[in-house]
Amino acid sequence: MHVHELICFGAHPGDGNPALVIEDDGMAPAARQAFAAARNTTCVFLSRDREVDYFYPHMRSPLCLHATLAVAAVLLEREQDAQAITVRTAMKGQALELSREDGRYFVKLAPQTVPQAAIGGDGIAALLNAPGLVLASRPRVASVGSPKLLVEVEDADTLYGLAPDLAGIAAWGKANGVNGLYVYCRLEEGVYEGRNFNHLDAALEDSATGVAAGALAAALGHGLVLRQGRATGRDCLIQARVEDGAILVGGAAEG
Repeated sequence: MHVHELICFGAHPGDGNPALVIEDDGMAPAARQAFAAARNTTCVFLSRDREVDYFYPHMRSPLCLHATLAVAAVLLEREQDAQAITVRTAMKGQALELSREDGRYFVKLAPQTVPQAAIGGDGIAALLNAPGLVLASRPRVASVGSPKLLVEVEDADTLYGLAPDLAGIAAWGKANGVNGLYVYCRLEEGVYEGRNFNHLDAALEDSATGVAAGALAAALGHGLVLRQGRATGRDCLIQARVEDGAILVGGAAEG
């Protein structure tokens, strides 16, 4: 077994969201889950036929883009002449094209059609423990492989003042086939800041949520820069763009 330790989507060298890429593990899913729990880190298991299997410390996941960025760094560093490499997810068989541009890594995905959730502003305010919350735009569900309810608030002070009902969000998400709430605000034209709420433990809040950046680009219909990680002390920056109907999500990855 070979384990690579990387940090991904860092806004500066040394910053980012950690991930482990594990090759030649030979483990069953239950053992992989135990490994991720013991390491308390997002893990992606990479097979020789380029299947990727994602495990958070508490659950298996169909897709994790910061871990996929780590896979891109491992494979494209090894295969310097490759223009692009395709991997396939273990749970849903989703094809992901990996590429490198000017020292950053990108994952190409197709936006997915997903049903809109039946929840209004008052329901969202209740899930976020924020009575009277004023939303800056209409909430919507979007997905590039992991559906997110995208919720825009007015400013960063509102964003970082949230202390949501995490158990309520988890229960609502399970009932509606949505992987949590991604709450964001606009900083300036094309630049946004966000937080992802889909864990039961506030200490497990994501520092970077690539699937949310992809979902937001798909929902807005244009490229963007997404900042994240202030709440966790890890400064992350995610780039997303729309090209010929596909969504590319990328950023830095370093070992």
